[in-house]
Amino acid sequence: MEIRFTAFVLTAALMLSVELSAGGTFSSRLIHGYSDEAMSFWASKGKSVTCPKRESVERMRLLLSNDLKRQRLKLGSQKQLLFPSEGSKTHFYGNDLSWLHYAWIDIGTPNASFLVALDAGSDLLWVPCDCVQCAPLSSSYYSMLDKDLNEYSPARSNTSKHLSCSHRLCELGPNCQSPKERCPYTVNYYSENTSSSGFLFEDKLHLTSVGGHEHQGSVLASIVIGCGSKQSGSYLNGAAPDGVMGLGPGEISVPSLLAKSGFLPHSFSLCFDKTNSGTIFFGDQGPENQRLSSFVSLDGNYNTYIVEVQRYCFGGTCLKQSGFQALVDSGSSFTYLPSEIFPKVVTEFEEQINATRLATEDFPYCYKASSRGLPNIPSMKLVLAANQSFVIQNPVFTISSDQGDNFYCVGILPIEGMIGIIGQNLMEGYRMVFDWENMKLGWSHTKCQDIGGSAKVPPTPPPSGLASNPLPTNEQQRSPGGHAVAPAIAGKPSAASLHAVSYWHCAMSSLLLSFVVWLPYLI
Repeated sequence: MEIRFTAFVLTAALMLSVELSAGGTFSSRLIHGYSDEAMSFWASKGKSVTCPKRESVERMRLLLSNDLKRQRLKLGSQKQLLFPSEGSKTHFYGNDLSWLHYAWIDIGTPNASFLVALDAGSDLLWVPCDCVQCAPLSSSYYSMLDKDLNEYSPARSNTSKHLSCSHRLCELGPNCQSPKERCPYTVNYYSENTSSSGFLFEDKLHLTSVGGHEHQGSVLASIVIGCGSKQSGSYLNGAAPDGVMGLGPGEISVPSLLAKSGFLPHSFSLCFDKTNSGTIFFGDQGPENQRLSSFVSLDGNYNTYIVEVQRYCFGGTCLKQSGFQALVDSGSSFTYLPSEIFPKVVTEFEEQINATRLATEDFPYCYKASSRGLPNIPSMKLVLAANQSFVIQNPVFTISSDQGDNFYCVGILPIEGMIGIIGQNLMEGYRMVFDWENMKLGWSHTKCQDIGGSAKVPPTPPPSGLASNPLPTNEQQRSPGGHAVAPAIAGKPSAASLHAVSYWHCAMSSLLLSFVVWLPYLI
């Protein structure tokens, strides 16, 4: 906190002096913070401050240290990123796991690993837990997996505690008979009859930090977990058998809780490359050269990642009246257009592709590959607000029939209503940045492995190597300006911290005194 206070005092003094200099001239004496006059000033205020003697080695070390600290403050924009302790890599298993992207995460103490689907269209992180109705977890059901999936049990985690019905994050609290009861939850998803229900708990999510000025290290973050004892619909039929990580902007999501704790900006990125792998990074706000489009409200509320699509274009021609609002959703395998827009798009696609359509059961616009391979696919793009172009890298995907024939199908389907969905298939080849702090969606072409630089998973760290942050989920601390600040941690200060306070008291005296000396001239 001393560093932030120093920067605040210096900034405030500079702002005051600039404002007054614009209206007239003034003068004042400048007093060095380590001078005899400065020491006399602090003594008159009842403060006992001892600084190293002039021309001593200690004095030079102190001045040099202050310079280095100021240089680090100037570089503070290089923020750290966090990613799951199992690695930043995401996994894609095609139809074997319902075309979703997954990441391995570790939860609890001792930690247990879960293969969760990444879903920007929902908020809650839930995992199968004390199962009554869950998907199979044995690796024998999933040929692509080399180990069993886990079932979470709060009783087996030393850091688990239930959320009560009185907790501010308990949406179903009013339905409880007693405020002290366990908080129940039910989440319904877009897929028909697909849901997860159970009780909410707080536990530790294991993360790894990279970037900024810190060495790569381990972090324990308190997050809210749905103990999913009962699943239905797609979650019993191959989709997300080991849980879902909701990445939405709601208060209960992992990105939101990390931001409110002061760890990171309220932002994260997903990158899905053309080899069907990718990355996830919390705190990533994207490169400077990325394209940006603002999130918009849905029915007057900002509670999900909605963007404004102004036009749907083929080559240099944009379809008339083809604008719509779209949810940007990594939990949707394919892209869905409002029923009024869909016919215009597929009609134009057919005219430009000049191939014979062979509809399949699930996808109405499929085409058989010839011996010469795929025909030329027309270039397509979405024009988002502020005239920002989102070029569709590959709108089709290939499937094989039981007879061995290859088909390529348009991964775009109709949906009722006026809200479309930009799904994973259109995000391929992009680093997608969901920056809720600045209310922007960012996208840029990149190789996913380039994002985190040295974001490699270290060997499993010993328990003493974990940095634990309580990340309070009931009472979050925020600064008046709205930016998240780290929670206060009660505890007896160490000798090292007391030494640091004394050290900074001396070093700050020049800034504080300069500010006080200016005050008579500023009033």
